[in-house]
Amino acid sequence: MAKRWLLRVAVLIVLVVFLFPLYWMVLTSLKTRVAVGDSKPSFIFKPTAANYERVVWDIRRTRDGKVEKEPSDFPLSLLNSLIIGGISTLVAVMFGTAAAYAFSRFKVPAKGDLLFFILSTRMLPPMVIVVPVFIMYGRLGLLHTHVGLIILYAAFNMSFAVWMMKSFIDEIPREYEEAAMCDGYSRLGAFLRVVVPQVYPGAAVTAIFCMITAWNEYVFAMILNADSPLSAPYRIAKTPITTSGTPFEQIAALCVVFLLPVVICTFLLRKHLLRGITFGIVK
Repeated sequence: MAKRWLLRVAVLIVLVVFLFPLYWMVLTSLKTRVAVGDSKPSFIFKPTAANYERVVWDIRRTRDGKVEKEPSDFPLSLLNSLIIGGISTLVAVMFGTAAAYAFSRFKVPAKGDLLFFILSTRMLPPMVIVVPVFIMYGRLGLLHTHVGLIILYAAFNMSFAVWMMKSFIDEIPREYEEAAMCDGYSRLGAFLRVVVPQVYPGAAVTAIFCMITAWNEYVFAMILNADSPLSAPYRIAKTPITTSGTPFEQIAALCVVFLLPVVICTFLLRKHLLRGITFGIVK
């Protein structure tokens, strides 16, 4: 009984440690500039929605005291991140699943070396290859484009998708496919009708991690689109600093809105996520 309570207390402490920064970010997004700049942190205050209004509108005050509103470019940056992250994740999971199936079911020469080479692409820091990629993209006309970032993010997530999906496909008995092919299905038909439906949970887990990687990527989004922010992380980083200081409350509101799509996606896929994490444990 004592061990169970100690475990609960430990879990509670871990939850507080991990969730407190998110709680403080939401709290900051509901404060005014004066409350944020106060030296004493306040937990009880009158909340304001003005910071979330600035997510949609650029509010400026003219010299004569009038307030002008112009549409903000953050919603467009958020939409760009959704498009880039969603398409790159779909491409990475699709091609990664196909490659993982080949490595799992066929005798590929130097399979171990190839798998290690694929994994090694994840070991490179982005700053190592950013200059060659920038030069190559400049010659191909892919700078400041959605296609350029989609290709780049899909390529980086491909290795993760291959290794993740291979571990899930390895857990599926080959006899299922052999029985399907005995019933007249081709190898492709057996893959699509037998293997793919069983690896949905694994694909959901892989897709979430690939989406988070593409969603949070900043270095390439900044360097390949230096003139204008194409994705949301770079747009948040370019929040203008005013004469009164850094608008932390506005940045916090942008970050809260930025987190919502991934949180919603993870919530909708939570059942598949749980099944994918425990896939293959109980046989």
